[in-house]
Amino acid sequence: MSYVIDRRLNGKNKSTVNRQRFLRRYRSHIKKAVEEAVTRRSITDMEHGEQISIPGRDTDEPVFHHGRGGRQHGVHPGNKEFTSGDRIQRPPSGGAGRGQGSASNQGEGMDDFVFQITQDEFLDFMFEDLALPNLIKRHLTGADSFKTVRAGISSEGNPSRINIVRTLRSANARRIALTHGKRKRLSQLEEELARLQREEPDNLQAIRLLQDDISRLRMRIEAVPFLDTFDLKYNLLIKHPVPTSKAVMFCLMDVSGSMTQATKDMAKRFFILLYLFLKRNYERIDVVFIRHHTSAKEVDEEEFFYSRETGGTIVSSALKLMHEVIVERYPANEWNLYGAQASDGDNWNDDSPICRDLLVNQIMPHMQYFTYVEITPREHQALWHAYEEVQESFPDYFAQQQIESAADIYPVFRELFKRRVEA
Repeated sequence: MSYVIDRRLNGKNKSTVNRQRFLRRYRSHIKKAVEEAVTRRSITDMEHGEQISIPGRDTDEPVFHHGRGGRQHGVHPGNKEFTSGDRIQRPPSGGAGRGQGSASNQGEGMDDFVFQITQDEFLDFMFEDLALPNLIKRHLTGADSFKTVRAGISSEGNPSRINIVRTLRSANARRIALTHGKRKRLSQLEEELARLQREEPDNLQAIRLLQDDISRLRMRIEAVPFLDTFDLKYNLLIKHPVPTSKAVMFCLMDVSGSMTQATKDMAKRFFILLYLFLKRNYERIDVVFIRHHTSAKEVDEEEFFYSRETGGTIVSSALKLMHEVIVERYPANEWNLYGAQASDGDNWNDDSPICRDLLVNQIMPHMQYFTYVEITPREHQALWHAYEEVQESFPDYFAQQQIESAADIYPVFRELFKRRVEA
């Protein structure tokens, strides 16, 4: 038996790189485990990590070993039980360590490989391939992010930003400008000296005078420095404001008496998924929480998820308050407007047409996307049918889905916010 021993020292963050490679390799197992975990978790346990189990057969690693090599000759005895092409049945399982079946004196196996993924990794898998649709509007007001961009050349700056090419070009231009007349005069004197030495070699005095003039000119030319502080040029960098996409999500939840505790819990789980998704994927986004029964009220996160207030049902009160908030704080020409509404579908009979008119005439013309989730196992009621008319008017900006049980929450959430392929 031979062993290959790697004695190289671990590089910085090598464990992190290996973990990311491992997560990519078993992405399908982890993604399936995350989807199952979301459906069974409670409201307060949504942000935690998850324990992932991978079948042992899927964790096999390649093994290096020495082969026999060469051409081998041998005689193998036959047998009475098997012939060429027969399939040998696997021994019966037993004692595999997975807690199923009764004790046995035969068989062997391997436990599943179990490991823990962190909270960040869990959320990455949970919100993979999701995005807010139609996030296109951009505005500079209140931008708090900048990027450094090149803005030409400056005569002053940090030595680390010196532009060598421009500096040498400037030095060369300066030397040419300062010595141009002297070089021209030097060329003339050299030609005159050559003529005298050729035609009047005995005129030593004139030749000596020309040589002295040439020597003085050369000294004056060489006295011009190769590089001067005036020649130094630096790359000028400035901070340029980056347009940030400003978005606001309106969360409208029905807390009327028709909503049972189980229905309210499913609505809260849907909105917690939405809230985690927004906060994790978008740095600059506002979330407005609105609870309603017969009247609507804007509340904070704590009251939205944990208040026990209840009453009758007038859905239009929430839509009216949403429109008022848009007009007061979120002008449509500056903000991406999104809405998500959850209800059991029960509504005061005369109110559903009002909801439809509010959406069609006042809200949807300014929205980037609006989703309606109806949490009920029953048949759809008047509110759902009224919203169907809204969807016909705004097919690309309005979507509605039904949730019958907790297992439907995550699939519906992914369907509503899946990443659209741009045409």
